[in-house]
Amino acid sequence: MGQYLQKYQDDFILFCEAGFIATNQADEDSALKLFKASEMFQPENTLPQVGIGYMYMLQLQLNQACQRFENVLKSEPTNGMAKALLGLSYVLTTDKVDRGEQILEEATKHKDEQVKRLASDAIVFAETCVKKAPTPAQAPTEKKKKKK
Repeated sequence: MGQYLQKYQDDFILFCEAGFIATNQADEDSALKLFKASEMFQPENTLPQVGIGYMYMLQLQLNQACQRFENVLKSEPTNGMAKALLGLSYVLTTDKVDRGEQILEEATKHKDEQVKRLASDAIVFAETCVKKAPTPAQAPTEKKKKKK
């Protein structure tokens, strides 16, 4: 089996990229298989775990997503993408919005411009969409509740 793994060792990043593509196409089965395959090539690399966390986040399985991102940050504290995605996952979790914003603020100081942009956009999203009070059309009115 080792010779087969060695044959595809250089394709680690391709398997990861394919996993992200499958995730974006909502093909969970293929995404998991691709991320797990990439882990076989480089078990110490955290990118497949970030990918699996990203997949969970898109499915709104936020507890699983947060666990993945937190595990990545334990082994690689400077992983800005894991930090930004963890912050966004927390922002999407009703009772952890403030913690998410705090993590996103930290991520805006990362050296990678894409991480900074993701974190900044997530903060704007939290302020304009998550923390925004519902409009009268969205919230149940007290009058309707009292009439019943």
